[in-house]
This record gives sequence, C-alpha cells and structure tokens, in this order.
Amino acid sequence: MDFVFYQKDNEEISRQSIIDFLYEHLIRFRDPKEDITKCLDYALAQEKMAGGFILCALIDQKLVGIVVMIKTGMSGYIPENFLVYVAVDAKQRGKGIGTKIIQKAVEQCEGDIALHVEYDNPAKRLYERLGFTNKYAEMRYHK
Repeated sequence: MDFVFYQKDNEEISRQSIIDFLYEHLIRFRDPKEDITKCLDYALAQEKMAGGFILCALIDQKLVGIVVMIKTGMSGYIPENFLVYVAVDAKQRGKGIGTKIIQKAVEQCEGDIALHVEYDNPAKRLYERLGFTNKYAEMRYHK
C-alpha cells in the first residue's frame, strides 16, 4: 500500500475523486458533498488559522482509503488537530487499511488529535484500539 498526500492540482488523484470517494464510502455517516468540499478547502488552506492534510491510501494506484485531518489553531483544552473523515473502500474493509492510514496520519500531526464518532459506528472500536479515548459527549445546538 502506498500513501500519498493530496495537493491541489495533483495529477495522481483528482479533488473530485476524493469528494466522490468520501461521499460513497462514508455511507450513513456521510455529509453532503458541499460540506465535504468545504472541509477539503479548509484542510488545503494556507491561512494562519487553517490547514491540515488529506492522506490517501492506494493499492495498485487505486484509491482505497482517505483521511482528512484539519488544524484547529488551538491547543490544550481543544486539541491541535481534528480528524474529520476516515473512509475505506467498502470492498477493502477488514484488511487493516483503516488502521494503517490512521496510524500514518497520526504520525504526521504535531499535538493532540480529536475526532467525533457516533456511538453505534463500528469504527469506534478501531479508534479505541489505536488509543483514542472518550472524554466527552458532544452536544450541539442547531439554529
């Protein structure tokens, strides 16, 4: 398996293929394509209080996994990084791709990492095995 960091104007992987991959393989945990696009824009931003990276896993030059990590611009009470998306091709699940791509992403980060996961998401066990802990329950108020 190869790992590639997506960059704008990447010839190997297109931005639209990343959006489509995330939308297809996140299934019931997915966001609308417009929100995925906003996240990618933030991860690729060069502004002082933005940025992050998009890590792609490839097997035989075929996209099989993606992690999108953003910088929060904070530290301490809010971790420096937020793991927004992890997706693995449905046909490739159970082969350790999720574990490997998350481990590679964690290696690339400076500082702590947070993520949100629904209680009934099967990936929750993977995150726990990799050392993520459940310190808080997130609550949201939508206007």
